[in-house]
Amino acid sequence: MPKFRLLTLTAATLIAATGAQAQEVVRLGNLKFAHYGAVSYIKEIAPKCGIKVEEHVFAKGPDVMQAILAGELDVGATASEAAISGRANGAPIYVVAGFAKGGARLVARPDGNIKSVKDLKGKKVGVTRGGIHEVLLAAELAQAGLSWSDQPGKDVQLVFLAFADLNQALLGKNIDAIMQSEPQSSQAINKGFGVEVMKPYDTPIGAPVRTMVMSEKFYKERRATAAKFMTCFVQATKLFIDNQPVAEKYVREVIFKNQITKDDFEDAISNSPYTYDISTEHIQVTTDVMLKTGVGKMRTPPVAKDWVKTDLLDAAKKSLNIQ
Repeated sequence: MPKFRLLTLTAATLIAATGAQAQEVVRLGNLKFAHYGAVSYIKEIAPKCGIKVEEHVFAKGPDVMQAILAGELDVGATASEAAISGRANGAPIYVVAGFAKGGARLVARPDGNIKSVKDLKGKKVGVTRGGIHEVLLAAELAQAGLSWSDQPGKDVQLVFLAFADLNQALLGKNIDAIMQSEPQSSQAINKGFGVEVMKPYDTPIGAPVRTMVMSEKFYKERRATAAKFMTCFVQATKLFIDNQPVAEKYVREVIFKNQITKDDFEDAISNSPYTYDISTEHIQVTTDVMLKTGVGKMRTPPVAKDWVKTDLLDAAKKSLNIQ
């Protein structure tokens, strides 16, 4: 091979390697729900932000926390309960943003004559263990003066099932009601085997805010990359807020492979709108309710002001002229 040809190849290889190094990889943990769609979309626009995002999809929030603890993720999208429990049990994480509000619904069998939470007395209610939905259900039951357990003998018997199995159990009439996420709760209603009892937002928690968390290591040691990721997150979220057709197409076709309808998507997002923001107060109130109801085993309840860090979010929003 001619010497100049060898030099050209070597130079090209070096340039390619430099380019690859410039585009740092961010490992993102996510869940498969309609309101997690903008988080998933980050990977599509990440190259424009100067990063590469590798998305890893998990069954539930606590699994994301375990992966962060194991050093397998830099960033995770999860419900606040999983983040709080994770932090309480030693996970080195910070809450850096919110990305969706609401996303929960108490749905009952149409033939169950369940009109309110008080009507759950003597019933079996399905819920996913270790998620914000369990916290919300416990808060609603406590507010209604009902006792609960996954064993017989209390006012309400809980049946712990994965999100994917709750609808099937309701359809099969194995349980009387479910505290479900979106778009699954909208699907149950639209397909006729479920009716809405309530959206559980009248407890001190209000509408729960889903949390974006970063490992302390990523936040502290890779600040420039973390800032790029946060800018990308804000851009993706703004697109989904401003352009619902884009959000719908991505969620329905890419994430759910056309398994949910247009009505399912619209109903789901009306109950779980995208957002950017999170407050220290919201995380503290959620922590207090978890402690009071005993949901989420916490060695030491974390103090929100110590680990809610929104400086990267504030800077990203400011740079993009978003209030």
